[in-house]
Amino acid sequence: MSKMAAYDGPILEIDKLSISFFTRLREIPAVMDFSVSVMPGEAVGLVGESGCGKSTVALGVMQDLGKNGRVVGGTIKFKGRDLAQMSAEELRDIRGNEIAMIYQEPMASLNPAMKIGKQLMEVPMIHEGVSKDDAYERALEVVTDVRLPDPERILNSFPHQLSGGQQQRIVIAMALMSKPALLILDEPTTALDVTVEAAVVELVRDLGKKYGTSMLFISHNLGLILETCDRLCVMYSGEAAERGSIEDVFDDMQHPYTQALFRSIPLPGADKNARPLVAIPGNFPLPHERPPGCNFGPRCDYFEPGRCDAGDILMAAVDGNDRHQSRCLKFNEIDWSAPIVLAEPKAKAKIGDVVLKVDNLKKYYEVAANALFAGGETKVVKANETLSFEARESETLAIVGESGCGKSTFAKVLMGLETATEGEILLDGINIEQVPIEQRDTDTVADIQMVFQNPFDTLNPSMTVGRQIIRALEIFRVGKSERDRKKRMLELLDLVKLPRAFAERMPRQLSGGQKQRVGIARAFAGGARIVVADEPVSALDVSVQAAVTDLLMEIQRNEKTTLLFISHDLSIVRYLSDRVMVMYLGHVVEIGDTDQVFSPPYHPYTEALLSAVPIADTSIEKTHIVLEGDIPSAMNPPSGCPFQTRCRWKGEVPDGLCDREVPTVKQLAAGHQIKCHLADDILAKMEPVIKIAAE
Repeated sequence: MSKMAAYDGPILEIDKLSISFFTRLREIPAVMDFSVSVMPGEAVGLVGESGCGKSTVALGVMQDLGKNGRVVGGTIKFKGRDLAQMSAEELRDIRGNEIAMIYQEPMASLNPAMKIGKQLMEVPMIHEGVSKDDAYERALEVVTDVRLPDPERILNSFPHQLSGGQQQRIVIAMALMSKPALLILDEPTTALDVTVEAAVVELVRDLGKKYGTSMLFISHNLGLILETCDRLCVMYSGEAAERGSIEDVFDDMQHPYTQALFRSIPLPGADKNARPLVAIPGNFPLPHERPPGCNFGPRCDYFEPGRCDAGDILMAAVDGNDRHQSRCLKFNEIDWSAPIVLAEPKAKAKIGDVVLKVDNLKKYYEVAANALFAGGETKVVKANETLSFEARESETLAIVGESGCGKSTFAKVLMGLETATEGEILLDGINIEQVPIEQRDTDTVADIQMVFQNPFDTLNPSMTVGRQIIRALEIFRVGKSERDRKKRMLELLDLVKLPRAFAERMPRQLSGGQKQRVGIARAFAGGARIVVADEPVSALDVSVQAAVTDLLMEIQRNEKTTLLFISHDLSIVRYLSDRVMVMYLGHVVEIGDTDQVFSPPYHPYTEALLSAVPIADTSIEKTHIVLEGDIPSAMNPPSGCPFQTRCRWKGEVPDGLCDREVPTVKQLAAGHQIKCHLADDILAKMEPVIKIAAE
């Protein structure tokens, strides 16, 4: 089938769509009365928390709902034709040719046993019957378009030979091979580092313009939607809650859920003490337990019994705004500009004495140069290179950097899962860097605890929540009897704000945010002095993130814990940390208190990181810096300064110094250090990356 002639109506028109999944017990409505349209060349964002039905809508468009899923109402039209009325053959022609989808996990779309070039060439050869040579030329063109270095080498590589960011670009290239009219992107950057994400987002935007592709961009990151889309639709529990242009919804929101979402994300100006985030109360309803009337009712500040729960609520147009609609009975009565009722300002915790001192720490690994046959020469991977810093009681020190920069290696050495190659780690003045965890005494183990990124992996699926916490108390020798421990376990559940009844639940009965709370309760079971939080909220929804970060802060205030917060999300770092340490390829390139690190002069890498963070605020102006290339390998680092291969300031340093020598640490102000060759007068000229635009 040839491509349809130029079409000027909506490319995609979803009207009153309802999708249900059928189990033996019941029908589970996943999407209800959902409408959205995408015009030619337009990018529409679909925003909402996990489980709200975003991906189900995308699978509905692809007509790929599996055995149990069925469209039970409404229509999905592509270029004016109802997809449900098409034959299997017509659908096969449209999928991949006219409608392409990019998934969250790039390896799910790539064949591990086939070279990249062959996978790309298949698309036009199958869909359009073009010759092998033409297909190769087109593959070369799109790989160049997605800004991959050395396209011929890439086409000759297998997927496992590429980094995550490169794999995702190949998947985007594959989707663009047939120049589709509609591109559906389902959380395409969740698994990527923030600098790679910035490059991929810019790429998607530019390619959308170049190819005139319409896009449906699914994400829970409002900042990302602001940077990529023209319009958006906010979903809650299977329904559209609000629809409109980016400006309408961000600056003139007309639904309580949209307002609550924005209040729970750390925008510039939020402060953990003076202006804490406001988490959305309660939990997301399960599909078969939705409340009567408004789905958001039980969690809404403006809920009115007898009115909001009386019957179905339909989308209504907002006066004066083109295509802006809200599913709320009271949106005309609410004063949207009323100042937020501030969560209680908290007293700033008094920072105490130094608890942890790290001095010139190095961690090297020896690996076989030929991993397959493990013979011959070995290579050294320098995972941590001369780390030096201190952390004090009641302080939050954020450790920031991309994957592969050595953050987690340092955490392993601190925990005793690895031992240091050189240098010292002092806990209360006692050296622990050479003591593996099995040789550490109980107190040391209890003193340094960890909260992991993925709460699913750290809980025992066959043990109740209460039993897992009691087990930790037994190991830390807390309490004289089983009764004491049971009492302490219930207090820990109170501490992490979980109902005591959860002690009897199994992990599978908890949501992601609730599991993370159990992980936090377990970490604090032995009265930890230092808690290493390794990306503790990146797997959670924004509204849950706010509650979990708040909880960590509150426990820290009460227990005077030192928190080492490992993250690549600079918005959260800015909100909750007292000091920030920026790492790149094993080196600490900048360290200082939060205000110092977030304002110029910056290390060139910190500057690029700040520029890459998507911020959900239309009044923000950012300097646009996209880093070229991927992070070099720690097995084969560049000579001289580790950042010199991607640095935009390199030309300001004379005589190729950056290529030859690792910079020494430079003191900029009290407590603010950077590792950089740039002269003081050039550093002084640096402009802020994030500015609030003048009204």
